[in-house]
Parts: sequence; C-alpha cells; structure tokens
Amino acid sequence: MKKRFPQGFMWGGATAANQVEGAFDRDGKGLSIVDAIPGGRKRLQIVAAPEFDLTIDEQRFDYPNHQAIGHYQRFREDIALFAEMGFKCYRFSIAWTRIYPNGIEEQPNELGLRHYDEMIATCLAHGIEPVITISHYEMPLHLATELGGWKNRELIGHFERYARTLLTRYGQQVKYWMTFNEINSAAHFPMMSQGLTVKTGALEAQAKFQAWHNQFVASSLAVKIAREVNPQIKMGCMILFATSYAWDCDPRNQLATLQQNQAFNYYCADVQAGGKYPYYAQSLWQSQGVRLDIRPGDLALLAEYSVDYIGFSYYMSSTINKTHPDKNAAQGNLLGGARNPFLEASDWGWEIDPTGLRIALNQLYDRYNKPLFIVENGLGAADKPDDKHFVCDDYRINYLRQHITAMADAIQDGVDLMGYTPWGCIDLVSMSTGEMSKRYGMIYVDLDDSLQGSGNRYPKKSFYWYQKVIASNGSDIH
Repeated sequence: MKKRFPQGFMWGGATAANQVEGAFDRDGKGLSIVDAIPGGRKRLQIVAAPEFDLTIDEQRFDYPNHQAIGHYQRFREDIALFAEMGFKCYRFSIAWTRIYPNGIEEQPNELGLRHYDEMIATCLAHGIEPVITISHYEMPLHLATELGGWKNRELIGHFERYARTLLTRYGQQVKYWMTFNEINSAAHFPMMSQGLTVKTGALEAQAKFQAWHNQFVASSLAVKIAREVNPQIKMGCMILFATSYAWDCDPRNQLATLQQNQAFNYYCADVQAGGKYPYYAQSLWQSQGVRLDIRPGDLALLAEYSVDYIGFSYYMSSTINKTHPDKNAAQGNLLGGARNPFLEASDWGWEIDPTGLRIALNQLYDRYNKPLFIVENGLGAADKPDDKHFVCDDYRINYLRQHITAMADAIQDGVDLMGYTPWGCIDLVSMSTGEMSKRYGMIYVDLDDSLQGSGNRYPKKSFYWYQKVIASNGSDIH
C-alpha cells in the first residue's frame, strides 16, 4: 500500500476500566452500574426487563466485571505488551467510582487517584500517549439508584467535580480526553450511559432526552475546565456511528434513513461538536412528546465550549427497511436493521462493512469539519488457541486490514483523521454479552466465560501483524 497516513498518526488500542480492571471493591472503589449488571448472552435482555433492579444477586447471576482480566493489578505488564506492539497511544477510561465511590463525596479517593498516576506514568515511560475517557459506561451506582441517573440535573455538579479533579491532577500530562463514551447509544440502551432502568425511565423519551441535555451541559463544563487547566488539552466527544443505508430506493425508506441519521448518528454530535441544537431538534422532540428543562446559560455554555474533535466507534453499518419490516433482521452493536445481502457477518451476527467506515469518515468530516478519531473498531470472534495458547486469527487481521485501507482512502479523500485505536487490543469482558469468549484482542487472555484460567497473556498472530502496521505507519498492512 502507498504510504498515506500522516506523520504523527496515533496508532494504538482501546479498553474500558469496567471491562478490564476487575478489583471492583479494592482500594476504596465504590460500586458502579456495571458492577450490578450480570454477564451472559442474555445480559441486555435481563437489563431491559421491566422488573430489573440495579442490585447484586450473586445467587442468580454471575458478575464477570468484578474480576475481569485483572488489568488493575497487571496494567504494567499489559502496557509493556502494548509498547512492544508499538502503540503511540492507549485509550483507556478512569473508573468514576475509584475517584468518587458514590459520586457525591466532596473529596476524592486518593488511592484511586494514585492508581491512575501510576498508569499514566507507565504509559509515558513507554512513549505511549494516554487518551482518557472520563466516563465509560460505569457511573456510580448511587447516582443511578438514589438520584435516578442522568435525567436528574443534580448529576451535572457531581460530574463537574469529578472532571475537575481529573483534569487538575492529570491535565499537564494528558493531552487527549473524551467526556462520555458512545453518548448516543442511550437511544437504544440508556442503562449504560445514562443509568436508566425501565423503572426509572429507560423507555421514556422525556427521560432520555433530558438526560442527554444534562450530559451536554456537563460535557461543555468539562471542556471549559480543560481550557482553564491547560489550553493544549484536546477534549472530544465520543459517539457510536453506524453508517445507514436505505434498503431500496423507495422514498419512504430514503426518508427513514435520513431520520435515522438525524436521531441516532448526528443528534448528540450536532450539539457537542456543533455547539447548538440542530434545526430538526424541535420536530424530533415534538414527535416524541419531549419538553426539555433548559436553564438560563445552558445554550450559551454549549455554544462557547464545543469539543475539539470527534471520537467515534465503528463496527458495522445499518440497513433501514420500513416498508418491509418482516425482512430478516441483522444483529448489531445495540442496534440492528435489515440484513444487508452485500455484507458478511461476524460470529455474533454483526455485519462487516469497511466501505461503510470510509463513508462514515466522509460524512462526519463533511458535517463538522473537525478532526476525527476512530477510538473503537474491531472484530469479536470465538478465538481457538493451540496447545501453546497461540491464536492464528487471520480473520481479525483481514477485518482490520480492510478497515485500515478504508481509513487510508478517506485520508486521500481529504478527511482529517487523528488516529486509530482498535477495540479490545487485549481480550476483555464483552460489554454486550459479558463474555470472555467474544474476543476482540490482539493479546489472548487465558480466561474462560467463568473467568477460570491462568489469566496469562499471549500475543496472537494479529499482535505481530499490527506491530508491522504501526512500524510502517500504515504502509505495510499485508
């Protein structure tokens, strides 16, 4: 491949605290919402049930996030492996409950802060730029159960205190930050990002849109704090993007695709990156009976403190078919759609569409004209190691190769792309299923779905392939 990636392109990998750290009750950490969400393939169905409560019932369910892969204890070993791969950056999240165990404390937990002191120092010692997500699907359980989640405006102040603590402590060492992970995912599953159960508003548009507004205000406050602490900090938003196609040229499906893009792909980024509610917002709110509580000063804050770049996850595209809804449905990353006959699917039914990534990059850059950062992309697969724990994952290499080619093409198109951090650079607990067997990593972790095993780390074939990709700055992907 012709070398088309710019100098300084940020190659790396991504994880989330709640999926790798474990040590859920160690060193003063409080409980997060994920600590109360069971694992298993029916995980999302259990959480979406009307009777679900955010309480831990160890007699009925397993909670794999409590142990995860032990990254809390083994981060030095893991970061050394990332450095061996050649990472220029490592995207990870800070566990809110390690810093403020219930989210409401006036003073932070010093042991939690010291842990991330050491993580950041370890990254920098290896020449790896930390890219930190402030809140990645793990808000304090107390804020969800006692305050009702993000629909409660009181959370803005608690998040502001948390963000100020992090940015004050680490803002001179860490340049790249993001506020809320996949903030728009609440359109389909508001438990993770907004802390809403069915009982507290997960099925109510009013609750979700008000929660988003409160998060938008909180995000702008984080941008404001960052600029005060260190003007060199770059603060991004983070959305889940699924390139959307109409199933056919029926105008009704074309219109439905436009509306899907507005309501899902663009709404949150329009506010966080554009600095204001989009023109279609009033119509969207009216169609769902939403009346937002917007306080004086909110809109001015959104306008003045929009994000510096757009981080996004891309795993698959979505095909919209409103005229024949009985067509075969596709599985997906919190959303499905009609089966696209032109695409193959992963072991978990997620359709593989690298051209959709090129389209996504062009659409986002055309709309916002701000730098883009692909902070999640990868293939969940049922890896089968040999007797030496080596995984020959050519299928993952092929997936990543195709998406890196699409990235290079988009850069040739003129898109300003900052970097690429494939999801699950090391095997971790899956968010959607709570399994270890759905593996994304380039490093195999010897744990099964019951978290039995040595926990030892073993580079896969993709480890050495990605090492070569990074060393060549994307020019050698074969």
